[in-house]
Amino acid sequence: MLYEKIVRPILFASSPQDPEIIHERMLRVLELMGRSKAALSLLKAALGFEDHRLERTVFGIKFPNPVGLAAGFDKNAWALPALAALGFGFIEMGTVTAKAQPGNPRPRLFRLPTDEALINCMGFNNDGADAVAACLARIPKLSVPLGISIGKSKVTPIEEAVDDYLYSLRVLYPHGDYFAVNVSSPNTPGLRSLQQKDQLQSLLQTLVGEAKLLAGVAVSPKPVLVKIAPDLTEQAILEALEVCAATGVAGIIATNTTLNRSGLQTRITEDGGLSGQPLTERALEVVQFIHREAPRLPIVGVGGIGSAEQALAMLEAGASLLQLYTGFIYQGPLLPRRINQFLSRRV
Repeated sequence: MLYEKIVRPILFASSPQDPEIIHERMLRVLELMGRSKAALSLLKAALGFEDHRLERTVFGIKFPNPVGLAAGFDKNAWALPALAALGFGFIEMGTVTAKAQPGNPRPRLFRLPTDEALINCMGFNNDGADAVAACLARIPKLSVPLGISIGKSKVTPIEEAVDDYLYSLRVLYPHGDYFAVNVSSPNTPGLRSLQQKDQLQSLLQTLVGEAKLLAGVAVSPKPVLVKIAPDLTEQAILEALEVCAATGVAGIIATNTTLNRSGLQTRITEDGGLSGQPLTERALEVVQFIHREAPRLPIVGVGGIGSAEQALAMLEAGASLLQLYTGFIYQGPLLPRRINQFLSRRV
């Protein structure tokens, strides 16, 4: 309540024209806190929640709880230690591309408070795989699993996308516990075409094969997941599931942001991916459909989770793990704790 009534209005008012400004400031604050053991202990004591009954092993990785932070919040590994102390069961960073890129012109992040939603057209702004790998090498291993989302560099032609993803996987492989292949962002021209069956097959087969080579014969390869758009038809999702089964993909992340604007109370003409409460129903539908058609494929459910009840609904729809982003912005840093407490009571 304190966050929603006092803190959030102050934060939102401090950067009304460009919400990215306050996001960057908060990341820097978290980065500084992450350098202090005392600050990390304080964060964990205030915001964390532990219950061994919430632990689960999914695609070979043990998670202390099912509530994760989605990719997009920390693209360059600035604030990972502090984020890991906020009660999340895992962190997914990125999206990282092979080449450093500035992203789309600002402003490129827009709040829709009436709808509890965001529109972003960031365009994979990040420091590039080499710089991110160097940053990850400098920080201690996190207390929770780390996923790394990888995407295609904007300057790379779609015909060379496989090599682009492959470069990022090789450079970042030592640092992640799993890798999410982002082929569903609406903000990189042509990227979503990689969800088409033939292109997706080629990409995922190469990346899963490379993960096996990088792991060697002594250990199991790190899991490779694929993140899909909520705007796919059922037939397109079925084709993606066929590719997952054929290539040995470890799991699917459903869903990314949407281009659909139906049902919005806010009048807005900005391009980009919509996230938050308007996506709740569609994300649940996609997760339910995937679970029905491929019940053994682990699903990371993401999209429109802003309450403990919505988190439970996503798990009941068939998700093994959850991710927050827009709900975390609107409901504040206590949201992971509230969800985990609620799930603990339901257990």
